[in-house]
This record gives sequence, C-alpha cells and structure tokens, in this order.
Amino acid sequence: MSFSDHQWALILGGSSGFGLATAHRLSAHGMNLALVHRDRRGAMKRVAPQFSAMRDRGVEVLTFNADALAGDERERIVGELKTRMGDSGRVRLLLHSIALGNLKPMIPFHANRRRTELIKALSLATGMRSDTLARALKGVIAQGFDELVPLVSECDYGRNVIEEEDLAGTIFNMGTSLFSWVRALVAADLFDADARVLGLTSEGNEVAWRGYSAVSAAKVAMEALSRSMALELAPLGIRSNIVQAGITETPASALIPGIEGMKAAARRRNPFRRLTRPEDVAGVIYLLCRDEAAWINGTILRVDGGEHISGGNG
Repeated sequence: MSFSDHQWALILGGSSGFGLATAHRLSAHGMNLALVHRDRRGAMKRVAPQFSAMRDRGVEVLTFNADALAGDERERIVGELKTRMGDSGRVRLLLHSIALGNLKPMIPFHANRRRTELIKALSLATGMRSDTLARALKGVIAQGFDELVPLVSECDYGRNVIEEEDLAGTIFNMGTSLFSWVRALVAADLFDADARVLGLTSEGNEVAWRGYSAVSAAKVAMEALSRSMALELAPLGIRSNIVQAGITETPASALIPGIEGMKAAARRRNPFRRLTRPEDVAGVIYLLCRDEAAWINGTILRVDGGEHISGGNG
C-alpha cells in the first residue's frame, strides 16, 4: 500500500529507536513525515543522514528539534504543521515514542547477598580472583551462554530512590502527554478521516521490574487513556491502540537498570531466540496504518515473537 500525498505521520521521538524505524518504514510507502525529536548538535551528525534518506524516497519530511513535552512548543509545532501541510494535509498517524523517565527503585537497593556468596564460592573453588572470574564469565557469556548473565549483571543504584516529582514527571512524559497531543490535533482539525493514534508499552505494564515503577505507572496510564480515546474519539474517525514490544535494543532501553539480564532472559524465553528489533515494531505500525486495519481499536497488540507466552522451555 502506498499512502496518498495528503497523509502524514506525526512521530514524537522520531530520531531513534521505534520512532526512527517507523519513520523509515512509512516513508518507504509514501507517507509524509513530521518528526519531533530532541537532539544535541553533536547527535545531529548521526540523525541528519537518516532524515535525508527519508527525503530521498520522495516524501516530505518536516523535522522539529524541540521539547515535545512543553506546552508552548506543542502549540507552535501544531500551528506550523497546519501551515506546512496545506488545506488538504491530514495526520493519518500520531505515534508517541517518547522515552524520558526516571529509573530508580522505590526503596534503597541492597546488593543480592546470595549472588555475592556464589561469586565468592566460585572464586575459592577455582582459585581465581573475583575480578578475574567476572571477566572469564563475561567472555563465556559473549559466546551465547545467557544463563550466566545473572552472575555478573547487577544494578548499582547507589542510594537513589524514586521521588514524587520523578513519578509525576515520568507519568506525564511517557504516558499522559499522548492525550495532550491528541487534543491539540483535534482542536486544530488535523486528523485524517481515518486516523490512527498509537502509543508504546512493554511487559513492564504487568510484570514488576526493580527500578521501573515510574515507567510502569506511565505506561498503564497511557493504556487507560488509549482505551478511553478509542471510545470517545471514534466518532471523529480516530482509532487508538497500544503496541507492546518485546525486549528491544534501543538507546532508551540501554538506560534501564539490569537491561543485560533482561535481554538475556528474553533471548532464552523467546521462541525465536532473539530480541525484538525496532524494525519488527515498525512493520506492525505500518500494517496498523493501512486501510485494512481500520477495525482494530482500543486494544494492546503484542509484538514480541511470542516472548510473552513462552516459559523459556522451548
């Protein structure tokens, strides 16, 4: 399917991870793009060629290096987008791919005593210093033995804990800010007659990960808002859904405490024995933008290769 020249995708967080992969996929099918991102000048050396590659496909690409979470910036971008799209231009897709949150435990974290004792026992049994043993284990892990990751991968939170301000900010940044953008686009009459609103979530919406409480709360809030939008905005032709990706290597996921252990566990659990890729998710988002997906509304779609249904015994 090629999209019409009046249809646009507005992607919040369009310079990396899921947002960037989606922009590439949609531009390959003729979708015009408005990409909101926040990158420093040094990072633009990486980002600018990506945007140029999209333009080379013959679509319009508007970029806004701005804070998508600031109300005045949101209004400015919506106003400029309305002007640049012209009278016939409409937003077919609004994708929320903003990853800006706090990753701190709820109480001071104490090291896993059992793990410490195990490393000490192995050190004594092998006659190897603990640091030498750790390097040896990492070398074996690099050969694909993910089962050993818990021995050498542990979060160092120090004495950091989540504060109320951290929690509230994360819930807005990674959750409820989606509705702020939806409302602004509705007020400006910019949505297509058959539009898609998509947010991103993870298994952390129902599985507890240490240090992930604020992001988990944000994603659950987004999911609740998406269901309400699916109901209340349907008369406007807007379909609202959430995509739940499996564990994926992205710049944002690299910041999650304990991510190496989570990736190792995901590879063991996944029936395909690999992590989800941004391109996997981008492909599904493209499918959701097609005409045939118009009857998908108010749901959460898992895109993880079966990771969530596997006990890791395959």
